[in-house]
Amino acid sequence: MTNRMTNGMNGTARASQQSAGLAANAQHDSQPAEYRYHLLRAAADKFSCGLAALADDQWPQVEARARQSFCLENLVLNAPEAQAVCIPEDQIEQALVEVRSRYADEAQFRDELALNGLDLAALRRALQRELTFDAVIRTVGARHAPVTEADEQLFYELHAKRFRQPETRSARHLLITVNEEFAENSRATARARLEALAEQIKPGDAATFGELARNHSECPSALQDGQLGTLTSGQLYPALDNALFEMVEGAISEVLESPLGFHLLYCEAISPAKTVPFEQARERIRQALTERRQGEMQKAWIAELRAQTGK
Repeated sequence: MTNRMTNGMNGTARASQQSAGLAANAQHDSQPAEYRYHLLRAAADKFSCGLAALADDQWPQVEARARQSFCLENLVLNAPEAQAVCIPEDQIEQALVEVRSRYADEAQFRDELALNGLDLAALRRALQRELTFDAVIRTVGARHAPVTEADEQLFYELHAKRFRQPETRSARHLLITVNEEFAENSRATARARLEALAEQIKPGDAATFGELARNHSECPSALQDGQLGTLTSGQLYPALDNALFEMVEGAISEVLESPLGFHLLYCEAISPAKTVPFEQARERIRQALTERRQGEMQKAWIAELRAQTGK
């Protein structure tokens, strides 16, 4: 639920807010500050702006989201579990500092609060409610049944595809572009230039390939000596992709053509496809199962609250 207010805005943006949506905003002035905080948060989430900048047709979406989150917050804060939660003052202050940090100075921060129908005291109350809500939800989620090794093993077996890693290749690249407006980049000349460079490289000579890429390649990768990083099949133009995944380690491709021009590839390393072992995957599986069970526990608890209260 946490998303504390909106980002700081410059003077121009705030002036635009004041002239654009004050009429629509004014009708909400009488509502509780805690609810206005939900309106503001919904506007920030949905439209990345404050309340006064909302267009008339945006208000219904913001109001629907704010009503939903405010009602849920009230439901949780009135539950017995919330009575045992006490948020320390320093935690509220830290949340305030986080909000303040998004503004250029204290004056802009205060102006923004006022523009959205809030003051510092109201913001503190809203943040305390939000922090309490988050704490209760975490506490309820922690009631889930513990994840066992058998659970982890079953998940691993049922989702085996998730733990299969495809073959990857590390490659370098040298490009001469084709542009008929320039003689040195005409199709014939570009190919001849690349063929001349290819003659200077021997298989396995990554250093020479890198030097030539740095000095002659017309691809941004020239700044990294032609390095393209680790690639899986399908990331390059088809002609390049097909060639790279047929090459042996240390091999240099023939001259290849793409819509960009002519290319040389150097296959620097090959990592075969593999399956991540269970022991290596266990922590990730445990985390996924824990998060799922926490979410299920929280949803069930909220559903029970609603059934009890009729809300």
